[in-house]
Amino acid sequence: AVMSDVEDQAVPIEKSEAETSEQPEAPVQPASDGTEQKLEVDLEPATDGEAVTTEETTVAAETAVDEPVAPVEQEPEPPVLPQPENTAVETATEPELSKVESQEAHSELTAPTLEEPTEKLGEVEAALVDSLPEDLSREIDSPPPVIKLENGQATMKVSVVKEDGTSETIQVQIKQELLGKPFVGGWRHKESGKEYHNCYVQTLPKRYFIGDAPKNCRETQTVTTKNVRSQTTSDTSTQMTKTGCWVSDRQDKVIIPGQYVTADEKFSYMLKQVIVLQSYFRRWKAQKYVNSIRQDHIRRIEWEKKEEERKRKEKERRLKVEYQRRMQPLTKEDFDLVYHALELWRREEIENINATKSGPERKAALAGLMDEETQLIASIQRHKLIAKQEMGKRSKRKFLEKCAAPKEWIGFDGMPTKMDTPYTMRAKDLKMTYESLEKRYLTREERLDILLQLKLTVKEHDCKLTKDIVELIDREADLLMRGTKESNLEGLRQRISSLFLQYIKTPLFNAEAANLLRVPEDPSSLRKNIYYCRGCGNYLPSTDFELTTNARSIGRCRKCKNLDSEGRLREDFSRYRSLLHSIRSTEEGYNDGSKIIFLLTEADLRYLAENIWGAQSVLSQWEDTYDLTLVRWNRRQEWSPWNCVLLTNEEARAHSKLTKPEEAYGPVFTQKIKYRHILGKQYFSSMPKLADYMSKNLESVNMPLPSNAEKVMYGGKKKEEKISLPPLTEAK
Repeated sequence: AVMSDVEDQAVPIEKSEAETSEQPEAPVQPASDGTEQKLEVDLEPATDGEAVTTEETTVAAETAVDEPVAPVEQEPEPPVLPQPENTAVETATEPELSKVESQEAHSELTAPTLEEPTEKLGEVEAALVDSLPEDLSREIDSPPPVIKLENGQATMKVSVVKEDGTSETIQVQIKQELLGKPFVGGWRHKESGKEYHNCYVQTLPKRYFIGDAPKNCRETQTVTTKNVRSQTTSDTSTQMTKTGCWVSDRQDKVIIPGQYVTADEKFSYMLKQVIVLQSYFRRWKAQKYVNSIRQDHIRRIEWEKKEEERKRKEKERRLKVEYQRRMQPLTKEDFDLVYHALELWRREEIENINATKSGPERKAALAGLMDEETQLIASIQRHKLIAKQEMGKRSKRKFLEKCAAPKEWIGFDGMPTKMDTPYTMRAKDLKMTYESLEKRYLTREERLDILLQLKLTVKEHDCKLTKDIVELIDREADLLMRGTKESNLEGLRQRISSLFLQYIKTPLFNAEAANLLRVPEDPSSLRKNIYYCRGCGNYLPSTDFELTTNARSIGRCRKCKNLDSEGRLREDFSRYRSLLHSIRSTEEGYNDGSKIIFLLTEADLRYLAENIWGAQSVLSQWEDTYDLTLVRWNRRQEWSPWNCVLLTNEEARAHSKLTKPEEAYGPVFTQKIKYRHILGKQYFSSMPKLADYMSKNLESVNMPLPSNAEKVMYGGKKKEEKISLPPLTEAK
C-alpha cells in the first residue's frame, strides 16, 4: 500500500462485518519470491454523499511495502515512502491520511483512465506523485496487464524490475478461486480522501483438519467461580475486667506452664515407647508362630492316625482277600498261594519235630507229617479240579459274550456308538441256544422244544459234526419219550453241549469266532518255532516257554515249571506280582520310553528285592513287602536295576521330588546305593541287549513296542484278554 510517511495524517480503515463478503476480487501479480499480492489504489478523493471508485492494480512484490497491517484494535505505523535523491518533499505540506471506518464509502470505486489529465489532481496529489520513485510512478502510470486465455488457463504478462535496474517480462498463470478476497483494511488520505487498501495474497488459506482426539480449552475445563458472602450464626467476643466494666471470672481457668522438655528427653521417651510397641509386636508374632506350629503338630498327629487306620484297614482287607483265595482257590495264583502256605506249614512242623524229638520218634513223626501232607495235597487237587470246571464255564461264557457283543466305537461327538452286524446277530442266536441247552430242571416238553430248535439250527450245514449232533439229539429225544431218568442222560447231554460248543467255535458256522481263537486256521503255521522241552520231552511252540533275563538255554516249558513248583519249591510271587504292577504303573506316568521294567518277571524282581536290597527299605528298614516299592534313584534316567532304590510308599513319594539325590542324602549313603547298583548291573547285564532285541523284533512284525505296562502285558486289553508276542527266532 502506497501512503505518506506522516504518521499523524494516516488513519486506518476499518471494515464493517456486513460488507466483508461483498468485496470484489482484484487482479493479483506474483512477486519475485513466488507469492502473489494484490494492490488496491484509489486516485479519486472520497467525498461525503457520493460513491468512491477504486482501481485494483497488481504490482510486483519489490514495489510494495512489506509492512503488515495490525488488527483493528491496534494502529500500526504507516510505512514511509522512499524518497528519490533529487526530490525534496516538505513534511509540512504532506497530506494527512484518515482511517476508513467502513467500506460503504468505497464499495463502488472506479479507477481513473490513463487519458485523464494530471491537472485534475490537486496540488497535493501532484506533489505526492512527484515525490514517488521513478519505478513506482512508472508502475502506477503503466496500463493494467492484459489477461489472455490459453488452453483453458488464464495467463498474464507482468514486467518485473530487477535489482540491477533491468526489467523482465514474466508470464503468470492466474489461479481462479471461488473464494472471495476478504477486506483486510487500508488507509485514507485526510486531505484528498484517497484510500489505500492492504493487499491480500492469492493463495488459499490453510486448511485445518479436526481430528478424533478431544480438544479442550480453559473455558470448558475451568469451574465458574462465584463470590458469595457468608455470615456466622453467632458472634463471639472476649472482654476483660477494666475500669468501668466488671466481668465475672468464676468460670475462668488458670493455666500453669509445665516442665520444659528437651529434644534428647523427647527422643528417649519416644525410644522407650517404640521398645514397648516392639515387645508387644514380637510377642504377638511369637504367639502366632507357636500357634501355627501347634496346629501343624495337631494335623500331623491326625494324619498319622488316619494313615495307621488306613494301613490297618488295608492290611485287614488284604488278609481277608488272601484268606478267601486260600479257602476258594480258582486261578493259578490262588493255588500257588495255597501251596506256599503248605510249604511254610511243613517247614515249621519239621523244625518243631527236630527240636523236640529224636531217634525213632522223630522218624515216626516225619512219616506222620508226610501222610498229612499227602492228604492236604489230595484235597488241594480236588479243589483244583472243581476250580478247573468253574473256570472252564467262565471261559465259555466269556467267549460267547465276546462273539455276541456288538461293534463299538467312539463317534465324532465323543459318544460311544454300537452296531449289530449279521455276524454278531448270528453269534447272539447261537449264544441263546447254548444257554438254553445248559439249563437244568426243565420239563420234558421244554427240553424237546430246545432240542428241536438246536436241530433246526445245525441242519443249515451238512458235515460230519452236524450229523453227529443231529444223531445225538434224536437219541436224547427218543430216551425222553421212553421216560429215562435225567441222571442217566447227563453224559449224553454233556456230549451234545460239547459238540455244539465246537460248532460255535468253528469260523465256518460262526464268523465272529475267527477273531477270538488262539489256534490259527492254517495248521502249517504250528510247525514253525518248535522247541524241545527237557522236562516233559515234548516239542512245543516258543510261546510255551518262559525265559528269564539270565537264561542261557530254552530249558523247561511252563507246565513243567509249575509242576516242579507245586512239588518242591512251592514259591508264591503274588506280593512281587503286585509290586511289579505298581512299578509299571508308576513308569507309565513318566512316558519316556522305559523298556527294562516291562521285561522283568516276578522272579527277577524277587531276586532284585531280596538278594540285592535285602527285602527292606534302605532308610527305615521296613520289611513288609506290600508297603515297599522300587523307584528311580535319578528320575531323569530310565528305570533299571542300576537306577532304582527300595523304599516305602511314603519315602518314595518324598524321594521322587528330589532333583539331586546325591546332595540330599550325603556321600556315605550315596556310596552305599552305588554299590548295590553295581551288583544289579552285573546280574542283569544282558537286560539292555534283550530290550534292544525285543524292540527290533516287534518292529520287524509291524508291532511297535508299547510305552506302558498294560499294553506290554496285555496288548492294551483287559487282564483276561492276553495276547502272545511273536515267537523268538533263536534262543537268547
